[in-house]
Amino acid sequence: MATTAAHANASELGDAQRNSEALRVALASLVGSTIEWYDFFLYGTASALVFGELFFPTFSAVSATLLSFSTMAVGYIARPLGAIVMGHFGDKLGRKVMLVSSLVMMGVATTIIGVLPSFNAIGVAAPLILVLARLLQGFAVGGEVGGAITMAVEHAPESRRGLFGGFPQLGVASGLVLANLIFLASTASLSPEQFKAFGWRIPFLFSIILVLVGIYVRLRVSESPIFAFMKRAGEEIKLPLLRLLERAWKQILIVALTTLFTNVMGFIGLIFMLRYATTSLGLTRSTILTFTIIANLIEIPATLYFAHLSDRIGRRTVYLWALAFGVIWGAAFFPLANTAVPAIVFIAILVARLCIAAIFGPQAALFSELFDTNIRYSGISVGYSISSIIGAQTPAIATWIVAATGGTLALSGYMAAAALISFVTALFLWETYKVDLQEKLD
Repeated sequence: MATTAAHANASELGDAQRNSEALRVALASLVGSTIEWYDFFLYGTASALVFGELFFPTFSAVSATLLSFSTMAVGYIARPLGAIVMGHFGDKLGRKVMLVSSLVMMGVATTIIGVLPSFNAIGVAAPLILVLARLLQGFAVGGEVGGAITMAVEHAPESRRGLFGGFPQLGVASGLVLANLIFLASTASLSPEQFKAFGWRIPFLFSIILVLVGIYVRLRVSESPIFAFMKRAGEEIKLPLLRLLERAWKQILIVALTTLFTNVMGFIGLIFMLRYATTSLGLTRSTILTFTIIANLIEIPATLYFAHLSDRIGRRTVYLWALAFGVIWGAAFFPLANTAVPAIVFIAILVARLCIAAIFGPQAALFSELFDTNIRYSGISVGYSISSIIGAQTPAIATWIVAATGGTLALSGYMAAAALISFVTALFLWETYKVDLQEKLD
């Protein structure tokens, strides 16, 4: 009955109208996701460059860096709570309202960070407020990821779910590029003293404008048609989380473990390397930021290519090949970076991002197709949040490993092991690219 209703309603729109609306929603998901990740990555960039000195000045350089990275990881600890709460309401009330809410929360948290006095001004209250703001950021992102993916995929034409699902995945790269560009502009136009005094705040306060734009864009898109069909069919669940844990715990584990590598490699390549390249490899801050920006710009079209490829040959095939290569590149990353030759360092970062693009491409559609409609938002969100808790510890773990061992050999093993765990888990995936989402009403 639910399926019949779904197909009947879907047929009311012509192909051109459905494709146009799907593209509009995909672009809106990209805009909102970019802004959320911009805010989130601002913190990561600032934690690598200035937060240790500003908020933990009484500690040694290594300890301050560890504490700075640890406060960044706090945001990921809050993600499961955001995933549970916002996933619950996203599966009951709708995808759209939760996506707008997550954007508002992220904007509030980032603004607080932008106006927060340093330790020297207000003492221990400064790092405490910093942690609270980061917790709110984590809560917001916990609800953002699953919602943006679900919204884009549920609007997409059946044969192009991979491609349309790739758009919210671009938010990670585009958000990071935007954050680093603004940081790069701030560092280039200000002296080190000015940047430390007030320049680092500019990217955080700029977020206010971006959030307002994102809210406007998200308010103008329609609710997911598949969610609307589910509501009309009376298939919603009172407690989606309980049904999720009862019937889809295997899918949650698959999402959590197959995303472990992208979290570990992402944090090392995007956050840890900002500090490591400037303190150990002798590269300037502007050089490593430029490398990161260019690599992520190239990642954007690459992600859409692999997303489209998954519509043709299947999600599982693309995913497994990408993770297999990830094992190799995880082991090779630091031997290449440690040459300290700028061109080789850039290649190490670029290929890592291309590997992640091959994983991100099919990922949104793949994970959406694993879950039934009435637990999809919750399932994707909870799975991602579990993986992110582990991955978020990576910058602090990496800093500790390098300090304890005096080298990066163990760190290379850590990255390769994360990729191997993700690859072995992905072997248990089943092919999903021909699944009919309109029939997945549990």
